[in-house]
Amino acid sequence: MQWNSASDFFAMGGYAFYVWGSFGVTAAALLIEPFLLRKHGSEVVCGLRRQLSADRAMNSASEESAS
Repeated sequence: MQWNSASDFFAMGGYAFYVWGSFGVTAAALLIEPFLLRKHGSEVVCGLRRQLSADRAMNSASEESAS
């Protein structure tokens, strides 16, 4: 396909909304994904720390009652 001008290129043969919309959604997903991964990772780490703290507290309480 050949374009005679920049406006022809950006019009994409009448499919500009679909083409540029697809590019926009893909770009947004690629930009947002690292932030969501970082957020989810920090939530997992906090949950594991909380669980480890609870396990340590339970173990120390059971050791004190055994003595």
